[in-house]
Amino acid sequence: MTKIIDLPTREYMLPGNRACAGCALGIGLRSILKAMDGKAVMTVPACCLTVIGGMYPVSSVQMPWLNVAFPATAAAAAGLAAGLRATGRAGEMTVLAIAGDGGTADIGLQGLSGAAERNDDFIYVCYDNEAYMNTGTQRSGSTPAGARTTTTLQGKRENPKDMPRIMEAHGVPYVASTSAVFPEDVYDKLAKARTMHGLRYVHMNTPCPSGWGFEPRLSVEIGQLAVDTGLVVLYEVEHDAFRLTSRSRSMARRNKRKPVSEFVASQSRFKGITPAEVDALQAWIDKRWAAFVHRDEAGQVAVG
Repeated sequence: MTKIIDLPTREYMLPGNRACAGCALGIGLRSILKAMDGKAVMTVPACCLTVIGGMYPVSSVQMPWLNVAFPATAAAAAGLAAGLRATGRAGEMTVLAIAGDGGTADIGLQGLSGAAERNDDFIYVCYDNEAYMNTGTQRSGSTPAGARTTTTLQGKRENPKDMPRIMEAHGVPYVASTSAVFPEDVYDKLAKARTMHGLRYVHMNTPCPSGWGFEPRLSVEIGQLAVDTGLVVLYEVEHDAFRLTSRSRSMARRNKRKPVSEFVASQSRFKGITPAEVDALQAWIDKRWAAFVHRDEAGQVAVG
């Protein structure tokens, strides 16, 4: 595993961009772009990332960038990959699609599923800040149970969609789950995905101070707490072989996690959640975590 001190020093994301204070997407994006080594073309839908990138002719990202409609990220990436092949330039750069959870789990799911079925040759990254943050913090399919948004004023009732498992069910060659606040884990997974072909899917949890309700200076701490409770699990599935990675792997070896009540108490979006709802969330996490640990020990693809 790459250590933070060993990450490439060249930056492809410039300072002074329009990100909100404490936005963890900036941390994750730096690692993603470093892993691409400047040899990628990006396609991005309407989302927080378009705000960070800026509007033509000004951009904070030093890579070719295509803005597309909300549901069109995967379709545009497939078109870019086909264009590179047709012009004999497929080996020169990686096609990198990056979208939020709304543009992935909800609005963009149809195009992404179609691209996965065809096994189109690009990397797709979902940065998951667990709601439609760019349009006013509306509930998405990735919003956790109990979280308040502007469309779930009493707290969301359902647990989030498991997008990595959905993508794994498509039989794509590489699926990974990571967190923006673990730069070395993000870098290693994107660097590995870059060496592969077919559709590679990476799901990156991305803490959002304004949407989650915590002080901007706490973004890394909150992101780490999500992993330490098992709410976010760091892992990868490469050609059906499953393994836990980074902090999640060491947690499984120690058999020790923090209670989700600590994570819930750290954010105002969970204000009003009942003890019974916290218990239900903990039970869901415990069951899910046990399944991941079992898979890691077996090293096998999920069944059922």
